[in-house]
Amino acid sequence: MKKRLKRALIILAALALVLTGAFYLYVSDYYKADETAAAVLHSETSVKVQDNLTIVSPAEPGGTALIFYPGAKVEHTAYLPILANIAKTCGITCILVKMPFNMAIFDAGAADEIIGRFPGIKNWIIGGHSMGGAMASSYASKHQDKVKGLILLGAYLYGDYPAEKTLTVYGTFNTSVAGKIDYTENIVVIEGGNHAQFGNYGKQKGDPDATISAAEQQNITVAAIKDFLAEINV
Repeated sequence: MKKRLKRALIILAALALVLTGAFYLYVSDYYKADETAAAVLHSETSVKVQDNLTIVSPAEPGGTALIFYPGAKVEHTAYLPILANIAKTCGITCILVKMPFNMAIFDAGAADEIIGRFPGIKNWIIGGHSMGGAMASSYASKHQDKVKGLILLGAYLYGDYPAEKTLTVYGTFNTSVAGKIDYTENIVVIEGGNHAQFGNYGKQKGDPDATISAAEQQNITVAAIKDFLAEINV
């Protein structure tokens, strides 16, 4: 009996070791931020890093901020170009979250701590790309008293957050998102856009090539965000 138990424990330990190794191998293979994103991080005086947060401030910070969750297996700094554009164009503070193992699913509630750390912010918007958008949507649906608006890039509503307080943006080559949307409010479809170009991390596996540049896709997105923020009065 003792020998069987010992053998079973050895097998379980070996299995746990294999699974742990497989997990670390999986998460270590992620999409890196490109040179454009790196340039924003190192050249913009409006960008500050505090622990796991990268904060992009507008010229005149106000009482509105966007918490942004990155896509799965994407280096968080890949979203600095679009967030710097949002901060400048929309005049809001953007707070980019570095997720454990580059996976927002492991810290979907990160917004809680962030909201507590910035008492001067009165209007909170939360958003994200791909899986980050799904986790942001999940958080918003559970904390509707804290979140005034939701922005989804290459993602769709997950939970019961109001569609009229949500902006959904995706490219025409991002067909997997289009098939999952069952609401009609505040949807912007970017002609020629794909899934990856909301960030700056290069081509993503399985993602068709866009027929517009990343800069153009992001500019269209930022313009839509500006209109949406005006619509929800922030």
